[in-house]
Amino acid sequence: MKKILALVLALAMLLSVTAAMADGIKVGIINLDPSESGYREANVKDLQETFTAENGYDASFVTAPTADKQLEAAKTFITDGVKYILVSAAETTGWDEVLQEAKDAGIGVFLFDRMIDCDPSLYTAAVVSDMAEEGKTAVAWLESLELPEYNILHIMGQMGSAAQVGRSGALEEKCAADDKWTIVADGTGGDSWDPEEARKIAEAAINDGKKFNIVYAENDGMAGGVVEALDAAGITHGVNGDVIIMGFDCNKWALRKLLSGEWNYDGQCSPFQAGLIDGMIKTLEAGGTIEGLNELSQIINVEKGFDARTLTEDDILLYGLGE
Repeated sequence: MKKILALVLALAMLLSVTAAMADGIKVGIINLDPSESGYREANVKDLQETFTAENGYDASFVTAPTADKQLEAAKTFITDGVKYILVSAAETTGWDEVLQEAKDAGIGVFLFDRMIDCDPSLYTAAVVSDMAEEGKTAVAWLESLELPEYNILHIMGQMGSAAQVGRSGALEEKCAADDKWTIVADGTGGDSWDPEEARKIAEAAINDGKKFNIVYAENDGMAGGVVEALDAAGITHGVNGDVIIMGFDCNKWALRKLLSGEWNYDGQCSPFQAGLIDGMIKTLEAGGTIEGLNELSQIINVEKGFDARTLTEDDILLYGLGE
């Protein structure tokens, strides 16, 4: 009788696990608007193609471009009893309470693309770019040009985001330390990193008589918006022009601007984090431990900066985003 009972219990447990697997691992994914940039479009597509029913997931996707909407979405996922929450944070602060709620509920949290300023114990792991390193790489490239003076039009992204903080930080630090480096005008493309807002900022700087020889735009779309204003004003740019154009994200269309000599520099930012997170979740589901994390529970994407003078068509095919 005991053997029969043990067999029944074992069978019940097996059926329970099988049913859970059939239903899929319940995941809530909070991301930014795919129309923000080619980078974001590729990032959203990567997640949607990875977290599928065929791959063992019951995934819900929320587009939330602002911190308040993201926090609201996270609370809803906690109430719904998801097993994991994945988030690309609109802002680096303000998450402590919600992350603690998720932890108390036994929900694993994975950060992707952007870090959150909190104790690492509040999330399971982060797969991110080192935005500060992206900024340092870009500034080091500018330094290598050894210009007599650096008069910079600085177009920032969404204020407070990890990308804006990291890419701005290195530039601002260099300008504070070197009298030859000056930000003559700046502004932000807002939460959507809007190229039209970037064009307006550049147009206003030109109309105000601001003299700049460098455009440091924190994504490709905004760099493109600035170039529109330069073209309208008859200001040359690129390898043989009067103004150096710098962008970030490495969209294929932007890299082709480098290849043609119209732009000068593009900083890589890899949007592909879904596969790594999928692997970590599957490891946890199998009872394993995630390996290879640093002291902040991160896995860092290693990224490049591309110079128009050395960029090749093969680079565009290998590293470029979109079409």
